[in-house]
Amino acid sequence: MNLTDKINEDLKAAMKTGDQVRLMTVRSIRAALIELSKRGSGAITPEDETTALLTAAKKRKEAIEMYEKAGREDLASTERAELSIIQTYLPKQLSRDDAEKVVIGVIELTSATTMKDLGKVMSAAMKELKGKIEGGVVQEIVKGKLGGRS
Repeated sequence: MNLTDKINEDLKAAMKTGDQVRLMTVRSIRAALIELSKRGSGAITPEDETTALLTAAKKRKEAIEMYEKAGREDLASTERAELSIIQTYLPKQLSRDDAEKVVIGVIELTSATTMKDLGKVMSAAMKELKGKIEGGVVQEIVKGKLGGRS
């Protein structure tokens, strides 16, 4: 079952149960996928779906941060609930240790030796890790591994 079918089924289930937060979140994901299909060639790839989900998750994380700074815990908790729903559709998240192993493999594969190779390593690592861990964490790991090398 592809993501669009799963979203449609979850939308129906949320309507039946009356779960307003889930209903609102699933509708927003569905709208993002529909918009994506209208913009492109019509066929959405799994990578496109993951990108749309990551964008939605990033928006929720930024909103949580803003609401917490403003002292609006009520709104932050709603955004957290939406974020947790979005995360159920994302690929299984890797631990930092697992991501580090992948980065080490990419560094060896690309023969990277210095920070000048950061872009090359990041590009290859993100192809493998996109959607499985945040890009900022990957960048931290890569910089840590290449940082001691000049």
